[in-house]
This record gives sequence, structure tokens and C-alpha cells, in this order.
Amino acid sequence: MKMTVDNTMRSLLAACAVAVLAACGGEDKASASAPAAPTGASTRPASDAEAVRFLQQATFGATAGDIARVKQIGYENWILEQFTVPRSSHLEFLTTQVPLPIPANTQVSSAPLYYSFWRQAIAAPDQLRQRATFTLSQILVTSAAEAQLSNDADDAHGLAAYLDVLSEHSFGNYRDILQAVSTHPTMGVYLTAMGNRGDNGRTPDENYAREVMQLFTIGLFELNMDGTQKLVNGQPIETYDMEDIRNLAKVFTGWSWGNQGTPDPSNNRFFGNTAARDPMRRVIPMQFYPQYHAQDAKTFLSATVPAGTNGVDAMRTALDTLFAHPNIAPFIANQFIQRMVTSNPSPAYVLSVAQAFASGSYTSPGTNRSFGSGQRGDLRAVVAATLLHPEARSQAASMDAGKLREPILRLATLLRSFEATSQTGNWRIGDTDATLFQTPMKAPTVFNFFRPGYVPPNTTIASKPGLVAPEFQIAHEVSVATYANTMQNWVPNGLGSVPSGSGLTGNDVRPQYTTALGLASNPDQLVDHLNLMLTANSLDTATRTTIRDAIASVSASGTTSAANRVRLGVFMTMMTPEFLVQK
Repeated sequence: MKMTVDNTMRSLLAACAVAVLAACGGEDKASASAPAAPTGASTRPASDAEAVRFLQQATFGATAGDIARVKQIGYENWILEQFTVPRSSHLEFLTTQVPLPIPANTQVSSAPLYYSFWRQAIAAPDQLRQRATFTLSQILVTSAAEAQLSNDADDAHGLAAYLDVLSEHSFGNYRDILQAVSTHPTMGVYLTAMGNRGDNGRTPDENYAREVMQLFTIGLFELNMDGTQKLVNGQPIETYDMEDIRNLAKVFTGWSWGNQGTPDPSNNRFFGNTAARDPMRRVIPMQFYPQYHAQDAKTFLSATVPAGTNGVDAMRTALDTLFAHPNIAPFIANQFIQRMVTSNPSPAYVLSVAQAFASGSYTSPGTNRSFGSGQRGDLRAVVAATLLHPEARSQAASMDAGKLREPILRLATLLRSFEATSQTGNWRIGDTDATLFQTPMKAPTVFNFFRPGYVPPNTTIASKPGLVAPEFQIAHEVSVATYANTMQNWVPNGLGSVPSGSGLTGNDVRPQYTTALGLASNPDQLVDHLNLMLTANSLDTATRTTIRDAIASVSASGTTSAANRVRLGVFMTMMTPEFLVQK
């Protein structure tokens, strides 16, 4: 992957000789006290760089405190500790911005949803949960890009509640996620399962039935446990056909808007008529309406739902069937690895994580520390296997290892690595489509921002059979140039507007660079710090020298000059292949 991006990014690096200017500021983040560390054997990183590399896979970016903690208690204990850190609610934050029920004639944008994402991604102490939730949000996709999820005043609250579902279950069981997602009104609207009818011989909407198989559970083709395709006469075997889709679609009929208290399966509520709308309908599960359910028998995959079966039981059978399918373990395992560690894991790596999914347990090599409940689909076992497998922890990664760091992770790394603060406390980073070509919870399609199997055409990657590079689907001439221009502004100035009339000035979210500023008088020490925090000490000698010489060419006399040195160094480092490709 490195060879693919070197030429473009090194050209950008050569053009970065203009100093980046502006002031810093903001309030301090409150630091949460760490819970008591788990006891027992734990593998400790041998260096700060190894700790940073681990944290860039497991969090939204390493901080000095994170590095010290991982070195103190080790990888296994850090993961176990993170499993115990309380989570925060996105919905609760949104209700502090606009209450539920939403007052009449109140216009609500999606911006508070994005504020909440960044608030937790940057400032929350449960960083492993944040990264796992982000991974799940890119597998079980719903999106504010869908018009039907951006029209009503309470749509942002619904998306926040959906993100909370993923967060709540991110260290739980994948079967519970399937249940919660399949009955969530945001998913119901997004994939048109809301109000799906099978009564009186109607042909049900097939959208959710197709995507729950293709994208959320088993994929298109049968897999071995190591993620490789099963073949018959050299050809892949489809996991399902149109009859499976048609029959499964009948299962997901009769579900529509829920209500608080006693279920009310009235026609008016099913159709969402104004008089029957529950004011919390966007954030509570859908309910079942038997009069609109397809009552005939339904046969799909290896299961049959008898005629007349209650829709709640029919859904349970369908999700149990998908959850028991042999494909789900390698299919989900591969995507966790892709989103957290590397685009092209070896079959042995996928097999290890898939076995953790299937067995619900994982034992860390060398320490015999165990993770998971022993129940199939335990995501604690999956997350631990993803991060602790020798291929994830190896420093001797091949040229094909690693992943292009997607724009959201680039910005998050900047903000967490350099002590970013929010003047308002609300982390007012809004829609970043125009600057990053990626906005949290706003994927352009149900396939996410990029497909797991995407291969950039006419590249070195495309010349090697079997290699993929998903994030390159949103990397092109315009996005690369815009990223450089955007960072030239954000590195010194921060981002996010402050509310008018608040008395605040400048941008809301701003890196502080406290440690870096203390090293500004010594270009070598400053470059070493930037190299550690942004690339886990992976800058090659030539690139490090280029950045060091550029920093040294800037005057070091006075506070402003020192800040200019730091900002230039950060900007240039963020343009390098070593930063852009997470190894």
C-alpha cells in the first residue's frame, strides 16, 4: 500500500514549506480516574512506539496518558480495563441540545449528532468501546444521507439512539445486536422495513431481507472459517438465492412504529398518522402488527417458519438461523480486522478471530489470558482476538499490511494526540463532507463509505491478486488535495464554529500542542515527538530529515515562532505516507 500513495503524498510534502500560522486556546478536558487494573499476566509494549501502534488500532488516537497506561499494565489488562469503563449516551447528549419530545415548530439539524460523535470519540475515556462502535456503525449501516432520515425534526435523535444501540452492545453479543437493529425505527426507515406489509397476498419489500444477509451476517458467497471462499469446480458458491430473499422478506412484515406502555397495534399507528404518533417513536423499538404480517409458510436457508407463526417468533427464527450460519463468523471477523488493523489479513488471522466469534472466547498468545463468555458471537472475544493476534502486534509487517487511514481517523488522531479542547464543551464539529469527504453516520450507501472488497484500479494493489484497499474508494485527486488544504487550516486554527452571541472567539475545537511546544527549540526532539504520536516512529530517514530541515528553517525566537515550528511539523507529518497508511 505504501508504494501506491508515496508519489502523490511526497509531492504534497515537498510543497509544504509555507509555515502554518494562528493561535491556540481552549479549556482543559477533565481527566477521568482509571479504574483498578485487572490482575494477571499481560504483555507490555517494549517501547512508546509499540504502545502508540496498538492504541492507533484500538482507539481514536494515542494520548500521553494512554501510552503510559498501556506500558504500565499491558495490552491484555488494558483491554479488560476498557471493558469496564462506563459508556456515555449520544441520545442523552442530543436531548441537552433539543429536548424530547421536540417542541412544536422546532427545526433540528443533524449537527448535534455529529457533535456527539466527536465529543465521545475525542474526549470519552472508553476509547476501545468508541472504536468498536465505529466499526459496527460501518457494518450495520444507517445514514443521515438518507432523505427519510433527515426530514423530520427527531431524525437526529433517532440516529443517536441507533448509535447508542451499537455502543451498548459493542462488548456484548452479536445476536443481541441483530435483534436490536432489526427492530430499531432508524433501520426500519433506512432499509424500508418500516411498515412492510405481507397481508392479503401482497409482495413484501425485500430490501432489509437482502441486506441483513448480504451485509450484516453471511455475505454473498460461502466461506471457509479462514475467510477464503469455498469453491466448486473453481467457482464460488452463493450463500442465498432469490427464493431465500422472497421468503425472508415475508418474515420482516408487520413491523412499524412503536409506542410506550401497552402495545397499540392500531392501523393509525402502523401508518404513522399524526394523531397516533408516540412522541418518542424515533428512539423506541418498532412493534409488531399481526394484521399486516404474511401468514403463509416461509422457507429460507436451512429454516422453515410454519404458516400462521407469530411475527415476533418468525423474526426470532430468522435471526437465529442467520446467527447460526457458518459464514457469519469469518464474515464479521474479516470486517473487524479491516476496520481496526489491516485491509488484507492473512487466512490465519481471520481464522483466529472467526474462531473467537464462533466459540465466544479467545486466549491471548503467551499469557493465557482469556476473553469472552464462551457464548457464540461474544464481541469481547472478537475485539480481543482482533487486537492481540500476532499479526496485529507484529512490528515486521509486510508491504501489503496495514490500511489507509480514513479521514475521520486522521482528524481524530490529530485531536487526541495534541490535547484538543472544546471551548463550548460540545465539540461543535459538524458535517465534514466538503472537507474530509467523510462524515460520521453519513455514509452515502448501505455499503458504507467504501466497500470491504474495493480495489483501486490501475494501482500496485490491483496488480496483486486478492489484495483490497477499501478506504481508497474515497481517495482521489480532489479528496487528496482538499485534505492538504483543509489541514493547513485546521492544524493551526482548529475547527468548528462557536455559537453567535456566546462571547467566544475563534474555532470551538483546537489542538493545544502543549508537549510539542516545549520541544520547539530543538528540531530533532520535536520531530521525534511528532513521529511518535502520529506515525508510531515509522517515518523513514529521508522524510524525517525533510521535516526536520523545514522546521529548523523557521525562527525559534518567541512564542509565535515556536508555535509556527510545531504547526508546520504537524502539518508536514500528516501529509506523509507513514501517517496516511496505518501499519
